[in-house]
Amino acid sequence: MEIRTDLAMEERELCQKSAGEQTRLPGIWAREAQRKGVKTTTVRILDERGEKALHKPIGTYLTLELEAFTRREPYSFSRAVLALSRELQKLAGNAKEVLVIGLGNRAVTPDAIGPAALDSLIVTRHVKSRMPDTFGAFRSVSAVAPGVLGTTGVESVELVRGIAAKIQPDLIFAIDALATRNPNRICNTIQLSDTGIIPGSGIGNSRAAINKTTLGIPVIAIGVPTVVDAAAFLCENGAKGQAFAPGMIVTPKDIDARIQEISQLIGYGMDLALHPDLSIEEIPCFLP
Repeated sequence: MEIRTDLAMEERELCQKSAGEQTRLPGIWAREAQRKGVKTTTVRILDERGEKALHKPIGTYLTLELEAFTRREPYSFSRAVLALSRELQKLAGNAKEVLVIGLGNRAVTPDAIGPAALDSLIVTRHVKSRMPDTFGAFRSVSAVAPGVLGTTGVESVELVRGIAAKIQPDLIFAIDALATRNPNRICNTIQLSDTGIIPGSGIGNSRAAINKTTLGIPVIAIGVPTVVDAAAFLCENGAKGQAFAPGMIVTPKDIDARIQEISQLIGYGMDLALHPDLSIEEIPCFLP
């Protein structure tokens, strides 16, 4: 039985368990690190063998596990923001024009991570030319929440393609909700990947991909697991998940608070990555 997950690290864990802890998985490179309460796992899918094993495209997948942030330890928010911003800054490189896409449905709480993160994002494209003395040193950033096909009648990739044709960004960040096999990773894990994203894939409702192939622009995906396949709980108790929970997904009862916290963390992390001269304390001054 296959239990749904969007996290490359979880797919690797399953493959490693099946192959044996000491067995090197062909086509896959992985490394773990720990810094100031933030555990990072880097998984690189190197070739077709890795693609087949992990069911994901060739590319790099970096996962940050923010356990201290979940426990609300002192300074854990700022440490998590700084850890995320460091990784995002590497991915952003020298891109001068950046477009941020908040995928998902704001009306459905577990799917609202993308639009909610934009609430904490500093957008500057509209003010750089009008207020050069204030924003001249800022990177040009624009943002949009394209909604979902069920409410717009338009595929997200079609809307993004139209916007990208107009503003011609050097890089696109796409933020979306993911699914996990492990409920302990809900809203305290962030996966970054350079392979783009397929909206809706976490709940088995895949839409057209948003990636370099479909847009002609590099796309960095930022994903947060907000749901877990119900079959995962049943399998832990020896039950056949597909027989008792076909297609069911589970999310915590406090998901609204968790979404608000992690989306603010993502927004702040992006702000520091895209505008490195700012401090965390200064970010609220530039938000609506």
